[in-house]
Amino acid sequence: MPIEPSNPPLVPYIPSTAPFSVEQRAWLNGYLAGLFSNAHVAEPVEQKKKLSLVVLFGSQTGSAEKLAKRIGADSSKMGFAPKVLEMNAFGSLDWAVEERIILVTSTWGEGDPPDNATAFWAHLNSPDAPRLDKVHFAVLALGDKNYSDFCGAGKKFDTRFEVLGGKRLIPRVDCDTDYEKPALEFISNLWNPLAATSHQGGIISASTSTEPAALEPEGYSKQKPFPARLLVNRKLNREGSGKDTRHFEISLEGSGLTYAAGDALGIYASNCPTLVAHVLEALGFDGEEGVKNPTGMEVSLRSALLSSFQLGNPSMEFVAEVQKRSEDADLKSLLDPANKEKLDKFVYGKDILDFLKSYPGVRFTPSELVTFLRKLQPRLYSISSSPKAHPGQVHITVAVVRYEAHGRERKGVCSTFLAERADGATATIPVFIQPSHGFRLPSDGNIPVIMVGPGTGIAPFRAFLEERRETGAKGKNWLFFGDQKRSHDFLYQEELETMMKNSHLHRLDTAFSRDQAEKIYVQDRMLKQGDALWKWLEEGAHVYVCGDAKRMAKDVDLALHQVIQTAGGKSEEEARNYVAQLKKDKKYQRDVY
Repeated sequence: MPIEPSNPPLVPYIPSTAPFSVEQRAWLNGYLAGLFSNAHVAEPVEQKKKLSLVVLFGSQTGSAEKLAKRIGADSSKMGFAPKVLEMNAFGSLDWAVEERIILVTSTWGEGDPPDNATAFWAHLNSPDAPRLDKVHFAVLALGDKNYSDFCGAGKKFDTRFEVLGGKRLIPRVDCDTDYEKPALEFISNLWNPLAATSHQGGIISASTSTEPAALEPEGYSKQKPFPARLLVNRKLNREGSGKDTRHFEISLEGSGLTYAAGDALGIYASNCPTLVAHVLEALGFDGEEGVKNPTGMEVSLRSALLSSFQLGNPSMEFVAEVQKRSEDADLKSLLDPANKEKLDKFVYGKDILDFLKSYPGVRFTPSELVTFLRKLQPRLYSISSSPKAHPGQVHITVAVVRYEAHGRERKGVCSTFLAERADGATATIPVFIQPSHGFRLPSDGNIPVIMVGPGTGIAPFRAFLEERRETGAKGKNWLFFGDQKRSHDFLYQEELETMMKNSHLHRLDTAFSRDQAEKIYVQDRMLKQGDALWKWLEEGAHVYVCGDAKRMAKDVDLALHQVIQTAGGKSEEEARNYVAQLKKDKKYQRDVY
């Protein structure tokens, strides 16, 4: 029989001065009142059960995965029981019972989901798609405003979850390449709405950091790049080539940075000093004017334009401000949402200087100007070396971008920085490692691998081949490589031919598009070798593709499907299912851009 105390206990009360929101304070007071009103019961109060939370990510380069894991770690501190999974692992969930789902996804190609999310997207659009009437969800989308379908994959998942009956916890957040701050704000805004979904009442929400650096580990990282030295700058194309492809070797000595074959190297480049000088001239500035850089530090305008702000690919905010100040009717018409395609075409290939010259009457103060400029973002390059073969170094393979447009010479920011300005006794290159967990060699060295990498897409496969050689892997290696001309553009020819002689590289199929009247590409070689390719697939080979996402990767994917149909005797639907299973089993991985 329960024993009642002679005097009821005093009920604690949370005052209005406490550091909680109105909703949190109301819930806490109600919870404490309820708890103490039952204090006469001898049995102990049952501890609240942790709420389940699913965090699904679609990630190609690792950024979305890192953010998903951050959400999982923070949610655990908030009283949830999180499950963090790539989207293609949706089959492991019981969709009849899940009530809280957070989706974090990047966008790939033309508004498509990343490879580890494609099967999930297909499932959501199939007749077997689950009803999500019980699900409360939120979407964090990563993208790049330089692409027309900005955050397209995140937008699609957000809309589809709603169509299937899901209830949105908070509005979708679309992040540009400078994603850290909005992503952390999204995370900190999740907890109260998530707590409200509980049948047990809310959850006390501890304060979370809103500093972007909180996303990064200690040591050298994206937020704190290592000042590396350039060791080698070697041109790979022979004399007479229309291309300038370089092999760079960079020292990591003293950095503590480590990487694996398949990872990418992030580089913070500076803008071309000549372009900066022309921008300052067009504005009538001497460059010594004081402005604040993206971190809030006071620096000279010249320094800010060199190292902190993007001068190419003007933001729509900048274009709209130019129109506002110039009152140009044609530009105003282009900014109408109905003319988006025309605007994209008009802006394509232009930089800040083009607009300043085209609208000479437009004037900005130095401080005004930088508010309309995007933060200069690091460039990512697939690493072309194995750390086992080159300890203390990292190699990359870069196509140097130079071309004429709108009456001026144009230069790729990072490629020309490396080729022209990163050399010298005092020069350093700010670098960091970007892990790519979705582009890895099989752990079993006996498994055969098929690699498709035209042009600079060969980079990670040089690393793969070195890694397999250094580890003594016995599995067969097959490389498809292509470029313009064999005589001028056969990148790493001597290394590859030596690997062939040593039986480390078992097959090498090349496609040099301009060596004959009819252009031949790597996908054509794949189709020609369809029977052998199918045999390797049936032997368990893993397929890897690196290079251009818009054309090459799509054409290679189509060729793979055709090989499976013709050589494998499969129907179109069976071929689709076969490829989907390859992706699910991590046997078909792509590093495309």
